[in-house]
Amino acid sequence: MHDLASRLITDDVNGVRRDEILARHSSWGIGGAADIFAEPTTPDQISLCVRRAAEHGVPLLVIGHGTNILFPDEGVRGLVVKIGSGFGDAFVRGTTVVASAGIWVPGLARLAVRRGLSGIEHTIGIPGTLGGLVVMNGGSRRQGIGSAVRRVVVIERSGDLKTLDQAECEFAYRSSVLQRTGAIVCSVEFELTPLPVAEIRSLCLEILRDRRHKFPRKERSCGSVFLSTPSIYADHGPPGRIIENAGLKGFRIGGAEVSVHHANFVLNKGGASAKDVLLVIRHIRDVVEDRFGVALQCEVKKVLENGSIVPAHTVVS
Repeated sequence: MHDLASRLITDDVNGVRRDEILARHSSWGIGGAADIFAEPTTPDQISLCVRRAAEHGVPLLVIGHGTNILFPDEGVRGLVVKIGSGFGDAFVRGTTVVASAGIWVPGLARLAVRRGLSGIEHTIGIPGTLGGLVVMNGGSRRQGIGSAVRRVVVIERSGDLKTLDQAECEFAYRSSVLQRTGAIVCSVEFELTPLPVAEIRSLCLEILRDRRHKFPRKERSCGSVFLSTPSIYADHGPPGRIIENAGLKGFRIGGAEVSVHHANFVLNKGGASAKDVLLVIRHIRDVVEDRFGVALQCEVKKVLENGSIVPAHTVVS
């Protein structure tokens, strides 16, 4: 493992260090140490990380801002690559916006608003970086960012650079082919629609007011824990309402608590462990299925100690 770290340092990969505490890179503030950590600033550096990890037989985990994942208390036995502010560029050409994977999503949405371009304003209040949002086809108001994507530049797990058009990304509700292939997003090209700035700004302000009213923004969380699938939403409403109707607001194990403000948020109230969060998730799923016959699935992903990523409910059932 130390041989890999030394090789990456020799390769001039940015930000290589050993035993990095992952809680520092998690919106939940939870997670043990990664054996090796790197913050590459170019596609070539990402490719080197991919190739060197394969050469050394070391697991590779790629993260963004850590807003939709739960790191293990035991840490990660492998290389964790963070696509962060070093990939934070964006430029506008007519109705086309090209942005790097590490750009802060609300900042990108505001850039589009200033240029009078519509199509991604629904992301204005989503905390996180672009790469992860595209991988999960995230969005708000039951929209997905994939609808505005023209093409995505990725690095495959072979280390090769590849460009995918929108159809090849196979965007669906909160999913894409990138989740299955593990390809790493480098940049995204959007085709947006011209609209008056005042009109787009008005919609953004409405979205932000709605989020401020609904969500516990100032406490440590991952955002929404459970997926609002179209079928569950049609039959029972959003997960937060279902969990609230089950009487679970304020339910707590250790430092992890179901938010009293919005029941689809699990908060780190101080000193929460990954185990605490998983136990709360399991309890919510058990109670909701028992009372309403609804099998909630997690939107949040759980990182395993070997660097694999799985939906959190698959490790707590």
